[in-house]
Amino acid sequence: MDLPAGPIGGQAAWTGDAMARRTDWIETLGGPELAEIDAAIAAHKAAGRAMGGITPETFRLPLLAPRLARILGDLQRGRGFVLIRGFDVAARPIEDSAIGYLGIGAHLGGFRSQNAKGHLLGHVKDLGLDIRDPKVRYYQTSRELEFHTDSCDIVGLLCLKTAKSGGGSRIVSSVAIHDCMLAETPDLWRALFNPMPTDRRGEIPPGMLPWFEIPVFNWHRGELSTIYAGQYIRSAQANFPEARRLTPVEHAAIDRLDVLAAEMSLEMEFRPGDMQFVHNHTCLHSRTDFEDWPEPERRRHLLRLWLAPREARELPPAYAQRYGDITPGNRGGIVVKDTVLTFTLAPA
Repeated sequence: MDLPAGPIGGQAAWTGDAMARRTDWIETLGGPELAEIDAAIAAHKAAGRAMGGITPETFRLPLLAPRLARILGDLQRGRGFVLIRGFDVAARPIEDSAIGYLGIGAHLGGFRSQNAKGHLLGHVKDLGLDIRDPKVRYYQTSRELEFHTDSCDIVGLLCLKTAKSGGGSRIVSSVAIHDCMLAETPDLWRALFNPMPTDRRGEIPPGMLPWFEIPVFNWHRGELSTIYAGQYIRSAQANFPEARRLTPVEHAAIDRLDVLAAEMSLEMEFRPGDMQFVHNHTCLHSRTDFEDWPEPERRRHLLRLWLAPREARELPPAYAQRYGDITPGNRGGIVVKDTVLTFTLAPA
């Protein structure tokens, strides 16, 4: 097994305290850019295209496209996240907001399935489900999400409506966590390069086990890629006696990672219309508990994209257990036996 010779450093190794003093990660859309998004939405609808027909070629953004190309570079080779601000969702029907969001997302990568139902446009909303159900995922509840990565290269969120209180978005550099653990607790750092069973939450591709085993830290071709879902590592230990038992050192390692993630994170305000994009290989993200509005029409609601850029880093073969094909541009997502890829405007 290859291991880094030392700390990774670089632009991706930031801390929340330092990032909170900066604003260069906020990209505010200007009037001409917003106008061409409106024009592209109108052209899409006039052409009668389905949402699956949205591509960089069909959703033309001549002014914004070069800026999105730079943002994609920042995501994959820089700090690993961005907040795009200024898109108006309050004055639009959800269909138009979704089309605009998909159009912007298409310039960053191809759409990937986010669950066993094949949803290419995801909905993050409290559906009143019980997380004790082994097939329920945390984004379907109001419960806090621990720091984790999603099963794709880039995850995007568009805020439609905010909660009455709570529901803050938090992100942290997994590169900075790696470097900190290497310096302070090298035995725990080393343990995170061991494959760890992680619960699939009932979304099991054909021929696969109900869990996958991938190291949290992966050093491949000179790049560190992190894949982590501590809640699901722990639920695999609880739900699957036949899965490999973690050692005390491995338990301590994920506990320490969680502590550092909270200490080193950046919490950002989500306003309606904000779009957040995060590079899963270099950042973890989470959400605080929230209290929602009693009125259904006011409840917290985010749209989500899982994206696969055509020009992305190589991933180690172990990722095939979770990503399926690991070819850039055609990897990530969740596909099981009966999955049918679809776009839906209703949370489900």
